[in-house]
Amino acid sequence: MIDQDLRDRILAEPEVLLEDRDVMNALIGANERLMGSNIVDLRGIAMERLEGRLDRLEDTHRTVIAAAYENLAGTNQVHRAIMQLLDPLSFEDFLKTMASDVAATLRVDCVRLVLESVQDAEEPSLRKLGDVLYVAEPGFVADYISAGRNVPLRPVVLRQVQPKPEGLYGERADFIRSEALMKLDFGKGRLPGMLVMGAEDPHQFKATHGTDLLAFFAGVFERTMRRWLS
Repeated sequence: MIDQDLRDRILAEPEVLLEDRDVMNALIGANERLMGSNIVDLRGIAMERLEGRLDRLEDTHRTVIAAAYENLAGTNQVHRAIMQLLDPLSFEDFLKTMASDVAATLRVDCVRLVLESVQDAEEPSLRKLGDVLYVAEPGFVADYISAGRNVPLRPVVLRQVQPKPEGLYGERADFIRSEALMKLDFGKGRLPGMLVMGAEDPHQFKATHGTDLLAFFAGVFERTMRRWLS
């Protein structure tokens, strides 16, 4: 027999039992045992299926919410980085900001601005601008983005990389495992450029990731560079 006090509490608030999944499962299980093995309770089967669907919906809901928060955090990061891009008053400070503040905000380990030019990269006027500026011969950008293949060039490419000899990443070449490549158009009559972000984490930039935020950042960077080049 049920204790009278407990019985009165259940009768007063029956919805408490209905909202407790574990209690309801125990009651359904007890009911099935009383009916015996020759009787199939379709209600129990239907409830199990509904519970399975509910669990999947809850998982999907959590995944969507997590993705929304991650996207919002990424948007805020890009907005802060863009504000930092607009602060410098000289091109030298602009490059220093890219290598320090912007790289830290976007949580990347290396930033490179690639400019195609017929000018010698060893000239003192270029070397004093630091490692963030990488001057390459004409055709380097297209060849690097396509990895030497004859394929259409996308504006933003995310990919994992293997350790390479010292070159674009300098002394850090052995540590960069993934990269984001953003092709830059500086306007009519100018050679193209490329903004490169490298990460030691091989999973930070993958081909399956979205590129909308990086495309927006590259668009702002591209327009800012046109101002400096003019």
